[in-house]
Amino acid sequence: MRIPLIVVGLLGCICSIATGTALTYKLQPNEKACFFSYAEQKGLKLAFYFAVQSGGSFDVDYSVVGPGDKMIMDGQKERQGDFVFTAKDQGEYRFCFDNGISTFAEKMVDFEIAVENESRDARLPSKQGTSPEQTSALEESILKVSRDLSTINRNQKYFRTRENRNMSTVKSTESRIFNFSVAESALMIAMAGLQVFIVRFFFQGARKGKNDYLNAQYNF
Repeated sequence: MRIPLIVVGLLGCICSIATGTALTYKLQPNEKACFFSYAEQKGLKLAFYFAVQSGGSFDVDYSVVGPGDKMIMDGQKERQGDFVFTAKDQGEYRFCFDNGISTFAEKMVDFEIAVENESRDARLPSKQGTSPEQTSALEESILKVSRDLSTINRNQKYFRTRENRNMSTVKSTESRIFNFSVAESALMIAMAGLQVFIVRFFFQGARKGKNDYLNAQYNF
C-alpha cells in the first residue's frame, strides 16, 4: 500500500501547482470583453489559450495587459493562440477579446487561462523502506504523464476547433448549393412560361391574320 499512497500524495502536490479556468464566451458584434487572473507573486507562469469556434471569418483581436496597464502581448484578426509567459510583476492580469472588426457577426470563443507554479519544492511524505531513487523515478513518471495529458488536451482543443470550422464551411456550402438550385429551378420555370407565351402569341397572330384574309375574300 506504500506506492499507491505515494502516488496519491504526489498527485495532490502536482494538482496544487496549477490553477486554471476554461470558458466559452459568445462575443457580440463590436463588443470588447475582458477576463482577469491574479498572480500572487513574481515568476509564476501564465498560460493563455483561445480559439474562435464560430462566427464571421473565425478571427478576433486580443490583448494581454499586466499590472499598471503594461501591454504584454496583442494581436489582430487571429483565429487562435497558445501562449505561456512569466509574470514579471505581482498583481492582476487582464485578457481581452475585441470583436470591433465585425458589424453583424457574433463570435464563439473558447479560451483558457491558467496560472502555473513550476516550483518543485514540494516533497512526498517519507515512508519507511522507500528509497529516494524510487520516489524520484515515480515523481518523474507522474510529471511526464501530466505533460502528456496537457498535450493531449491541447490537441483535442485544436481538432475540435478544426471540426467546428470545417462544419461551418460545409453548412455554408450546403446553403449556397440549395439557394443556387432554387434560383436555377425558378429560372427554368420562368423560361418555360416565357416560351409558352411566345409560342401562343405567334399562333394567335397567325390565326388572326388568316381570319382577316378569309373575311376580306368573303366580302369581295
